[in-house]
Amino acid sequence: MNTARDNANSIQPLLAALRDFDAANVQNVLKQFMASDAVVHMCHPFGDLSSDAFYDACFAPLAKALPDVERRDTILISGQTPEGNDWVGCCGSYIGTFAAPFLDIPPTGHLAHMRFHEFYRLVEGRVVEVQAIWDIPELMMQANAWPMAPSLGREWHTPGPITQDGMKDATDQTERAQYCQNHVMDMLTALTRHPVEPVEAMELERFWHPKMTWYGPAGIGTARGISGFRHWHQIPFLNAMPDRGQYPDETSFHFFAEGDYVAVTGWPDMVQTVTGSGWMGIAPNAQKIELRSLDFWRLDGDKIRENWVLVDLLDVYRQLGVDVFARLREFNKARNMSPLSFPIGDRA
Repeated sequence: MNTARDNANSIQPLLAALRDFDAANVQNVLKQFMASDAVVHMCHPFGDLSSDAFYDACFAPLAKALPDVERRDTILISGQTPEGNDWVGCCGSYIGTFAAPFLDIPPTGHLAHMRFHEFYRLVEGRVVEVQAIWDIPELMMQANAWPMAPSLGREWHTPGPITQDGMKDATDQTERAQYCQNHVMDMLTALTRHPVEPVEAMELERFWHPKMTWYGPAGIGTARGISGFRHWHQIPFLNAMPDRGQYPDETSFHFFAEGDYVAVTGWPDMVQTVTGSGWMGIAPNAQKIELRSLDFWRLDGDKIRENWVLVDLLDVYRQLGVDVFARLREFNKARNMSPLSFPIGDRA
């Protein structure tokens, strides 16, 4: 029995239900698919949820805001971690007409898209744990409602793999999967050598393809090539948090791979301190923070060609004492007010 492929097949009814999005069908499939005691770790502001609350807290508000919502998966891989746990990882976007507010984000009346990375841990064919990030800042930006610093990288509708094979069954490529997973883990180990060692110790050219693309979350943006990766993500990140990778006992990693694809999920999988010049426009305050990052990599031969990354940035801001949603409401207050509605002399 191929457990990885069985798990990938067992999640198909949920993907189909979310793709066509009939509310009753989605709820029914979730009830069948998830164990009654399953734990759902969702990005901020949703937080940790029970399986019973998953639909009402997350999917129902999304379907109200995007009444014609549909889900488009671009990557689905399944595999077992070195610890012996079975995971399925999904990457794609929810799209639909943004017709009503979502988490106080004002609607646009136009087509909108929101990336997701969702990871499901299964035991005997049922989900016992979910770790998921929805790229809510991406939706804010499309509504011209993002109240924080602009991204250094490129903001766009992140594509699927160049090879268009992210949904392909590759469980028979076990040796290839193990090679790719080892390559990614070696790359991540090399990254932590700096700043103790010179920047060359990270050996970026050894691990990354010359035409690599790093698809970062909204708020950081996409970077092209090793130079773009360094300038628009790595240098600001390391300047702000040079102690990253120094607290392994406070993090957890769940690596698995299928064919050319590697995934990692962890809640959190990074712990570091915001110092230096600060990060994403926020002044440094020596605050130690946790980062939840859910990633997919695709190797082209012996190099990483594409890397899809979602970080729960709204939770990062929360830990640093910034309420992005409160700022969003203030930032967009004037949208619903005529000039005559502003009290003259009101300084509050």
